[in-house]
Amino acid sequence: MEKLLINGGNRLVGTTRVGGAKNAAVGILPAALLADSPCIINNVPYIDDVITLTKILESIGTKISFMGSGSLSVNGTGHIDYRAVSDMVKRMRGSIYLLGALLARNGKVETAYPGGCEIGARPIDQHIKGFEALGAKVTISHGVIRAEADRLVGNEIYLDVVSIGATINIMLAAVKAEGTTVIVNAAKEPHVVDVANFLNAMGANVKGAGTDTIRIKGVESLSGCEYTIIPDQIEAGTFMIAAAATCGDVTIKDVIPKHLESITAKLIEMGVEVIEMEDSVRVRGTCRPKKINLKTLPYPGFPTDLQQPMTALLSTGEGMSIITEGIFEFRYRHVDELRRMGANIKVEDRVAIIQGVEKLTGASLKATDLRAGVALVIAGLMAEGQTEIEDLHHIDRGYENLEEKLAALGADIKRVGKGETILKKVDKDAAI
Repeated sequence: MEKLLINGGNRLVGTTRVGGAKNAAVGILPAALLADSPCIINNVPYIDDVITLTKILESIGTKISFMGSGSLSVNGTGHIDYRAVSDMVKRMRGSIYLLGALLARNGKVETAYPGGCEIGARPIDQHIKGFEALGAKVTISHGVIRAEADRLVGNEIYLDVVSIGATINIMLAAVKAEGTTVIVNAAKEPHVVDVANFLNAMGANVKGAGTDTIRIKGVESLSGCEYTIIPDQIEAGTFMIAAAATCGDVTIKDVIPKHLESITAKLIEMGVEVIEMEDSVRVRGTCRPKKINLKTLPYPGFPTDLQQPMTALLSTGEGMSIITEGIFEFRYRHVDELRRMGANIKVEDRVAIIQGVEKLTGASLKATDLRAGVALVIAGLMAEGQTEIEDLHHIDRGYENLEEKLAALGADIKRVGKGETILKKVDKDAAI
């Protein structure tokens, strides 16, 4: 079994770069199936979720060519099966976007119920509501979601809750529907905007992405295009928090600072120095951050995906901090692991009360989900002594070469397995 071994106490110092946004990539790759010619997609992150998604797409007939340097070609011009029910589909949440893409392309779709991290209820009722409003008949039986429509017709769709997945899925289904579709109470996240921009680059007519009302005027056809995925907001925030946690001085390049404003604001409130530049941020940590109160909210609020890393940072802060998880109900599974390191955290329903301690100490830990795993990495960087982290497959789903990037900044971190160090290097001229 692979493990990360971290000897804590080293400041992170230097410069790192952020890859393409995971959450945008898993929406854009299925969207390319709507084009009548190949798409070239740049800045694709080399992470397990993307690798799994490309395999799923290939299994239903998509031709995918890896072009090196993070670029790939997606060619869905041949026969594409409307069924995607493999175990790979069940393993990742992002496979949900096959529903909207295949429904729009083939008029019918069957997919296995998607999986992903166990962080709370992730219902698809708003997805179904949207498809049905467009004229599709949707059923779920024996773990398979089926949707079918003789034709899709635009409609006004009010989302009862702000749902990123439903917003993207409805956009995918509506871009070739007859007439105009209006999504009210739409999600505003940067990756929602990125998917909309990609659809428009193919010839779609999507307006209002980034606001709470998106208007989609259906078009008859879409054509292939070349497109570059935005930087990963969550990876950037992770390195910002890691720099603050180690009292470091790190410049994070290839970012969009506006996407990081909620993170920047909270770090500054904690006494951390954040300097914004055109496409980079510099973070200079303080030995013990000040206490804060924080609640996760849909964008532009503080992202739920950074709640767990922030919990690790605040575990050694001054005084008592309070975090309220406003999105998912089971997103404190990392707290038990942090307690093994000496953290003083009490969880009541969706609220974590963190009484800062002077230091954490190394321990043997297990990652329980993607962002919990990286929270433990940050805690290990802060801790006195050695930390071992198992179940790295969670972390690999969303971070490309995390340990190499941290080591380049001065962290004492390595991946080991079967008693030997595993050098997880990616030749981007031979892969994504």
